[in-house]
Amino acid sequence: MFPSPGPRRSVALVVAVAATALGLTGCSVDASQQKPESKSFRYAGTALKLTTHEVATDLVAADRKDIKVTRWFDAAAGSEHLTWTLKGDTLDIDAGCSGIAFCDAKFRVEVPRGIAVLKDGRKTGLTGKK
Repeated sequence: MFPSPGPRRSVALVVAVAATALGLTGCSVDASQQKPESKSFRYAGTALKLTTHEVATDLVAADRKDIKVTRWFDAAAGSEHLTWTLKGDTLDIDAGCSGIAFCDAKFRVEVPRGIAVLKDGRKTGLTGKK
């Protein structure tokens, strides 16, 4: 008797189909080449918790009274998920793809001078001098 092809053959088929699909869509993505989108949030607190979901994020102390978030995003394949919300003292930002996907993202977050920022649960040096 011959062994059945089993799950290995199925996995190989899925990989082959995925590689073909990605080859057709192209895999070159570069967020820095995309037109940025911005959103501002009113904020009167003295400390901010920033959750980035491991997306590249530049933090900047700025002469402003609100929080400004700028996002660059590029995707070649996959299901996009884009988030930027402020609830209480937590700013949640995320940009990525799921499934068989290629995407790139980066953020810039400008906060008013004097606000202490925790990024992904860790203290940052960003407090800015008033």
